[in-house]
Amino acid sequence: MATQTKDYYSTLGVKKAATAEEIRKAFRKLARKYHPDVNPNDKRAEEKFKEISEANDVLSDEKKRKVYDQFGFYSDNIDPAAAEAAARGGYGGVPGYAAGANPRGGQEVPFDFEGFDFSGFQGGGRGRGGAQDAGGERFGGSFRDIFGGMFSRDQKARGPRPGTDLEYQVSVDFWSAVRGGVARLEIQRQETCPACKGKLIAGGSMECPECHGTGQVTQMGGRMKFNIQCPRCGGTGKVQNACAMCDGEGVVTKKEPLEFRIKAGTRDGQRIRLAGKGNAGMEGGTAGDLYLVIKVGTHPVFARVGDDIHVTVPITVAEAALGAKIEVPTIDTHEGGGRTQLKIPPGTQTGQKLRLRDKGVPSASREGVRGDEIVEVKVVVPKVQDERSKEILRELAKLNPEDPRAELLAEV
Repeated sequence: MATQTKDYYSTLGVKKAATAEEIRKAFRKLARKYHPDVNPNDKRAEEKFKEISEANDVLSDEKKRKVYDQFGFYSDNIDPAAAEAAARGGYGGVPGYAAGANPRGGQEVPFDFEGFDFSGFQGGGRGRGGAQDAGGERFGGSFRDIFGGMFSRDQKARGPRPGTDLEYQVSVDFWSAVRGGVARLEIQRQETCPACKGKLIAGGSMECPECHGTGQVTQMGGRMKFNIQCPRCGGTGKVQNACAMCDGEGVVTKKEPLEFRIKAGTRDGQRIRLAGKGNAGMEGGTAGDLYLVIKVGTHPVFARVGDDIHVTVPITVAEAALGAKIEVPTIDTHEGGGRTQLKIPPGTQTGQKLRLRDKGVPSASREGVRGDEIVEVKVVVPKVQDERSKEILRELAKLNPEDPRAELLAEV
């Protein structure tokens, strides 16, 4: 049964091979002739203007034009990709497909259109409610509801598929992150099924339970029925027996111990990628990657900020006032923290920070580069109990009668 169609090319008076520019010029010429403003109260001119506008709307849009050229009609709900697939022979010649006439000379449309009224689909269908059946139920305005199974059907992907990535958080102690070391953990990942080798099947074939060996399944939409290739067996009518070990998934889940090296200078929150250690791929696809997110432990003395090491060191009042050379802890040596000399300038105050160059953490990204150690000074005031010490402090206050709060009070 031939469907009712409109020849948009004839409406605009152009050939099917017309360029976009030729279509544009033809429409402008006719629009000037039949525009309602030029022909007031002329119903025939008004209808003609609607026809050329409708034709221009489809033919001036590259995707719409492809759909129209392939199927002989256009609807906003037809997937343009389906038209391209049909143009490449995606639907033609499939056994069991009912053929719908296509006056544009393209591939046959795989539907049985018998008893179906297409009048509600002409001209793009926009602004139309669709055809009605005897009971008044509208069915023509929702093309996607009827044809969605053909033009946008989600089918199970075939062929090799890559495995998914995994991500685990790994706790690493302070010293391993600073100096490097080996970390261990247990991960759960999908591995290629040892029974079917990832092929999903084992043994012989059986009749497809979905199409019962016919290779086709039937779908209904309104007054129309159409046959499509069975998505389960691909039209062969037979399916292979699924592997019993992996239930046809091609992969099995296993726990696996993992040992990996921590590079010196690894930072908290850093992501380490282990290529190919993620989930196995399907049907021969490549495995995914494993990402390890590092969580570095703390230390009772040292605090790490990037590649710098921060440490708070107490000093006496005399050392702060007169200056001194003191020992401070560092992260050097292999058996724990080391020590180095730090010069305290005279008049050093609590909270003052002094820098030790290249005493920080080795950089994980720049070879031969180290951070610094930042020493924050904390002046410790002695608890004076004997009278002699008190007299000395009183004498010191008389000799240095400065008010440490003077600058603060001056600002109030």
